[in-house]
Amino acid sequence: MNTMTHKGYTAHVEYDERDNLFVGRILGIRSIISCHGKTVSGLRKAFEHAIKDYLDDCKKEGLSPEKPASGKLRRVPPEVHGRALVAARSAGKSLNQ
Repeated sequence: MNTMTHKGYTAHVEYDERDNLFVGRILGIRSIISCHGKTVSGLRKAFEHAIKDYLDDCKKEGLSPEKPASGKLRRVPPEVHGRALVAARSAGKSLNQ
């Protein structure tokens, strides 16, 4: 699984050969947030900028930003819940699947 993480948010990363770009999509939240870059470092900067914009927009609108995982699975710490959710979404499945 190709991922990058910033401030607790994880992006699934793929290479788009047709457009010659690295593309990232943030996992574990309902909002659709994506980023892209011609290089890995460019993608990293775009990813961090997308998270900053998302958090700034939430603050401006008076909304609580979604967290990648709530940790509400019984007896499972939020960090483990988050990693399981990211792994499931990266595999194209829901956590229940």
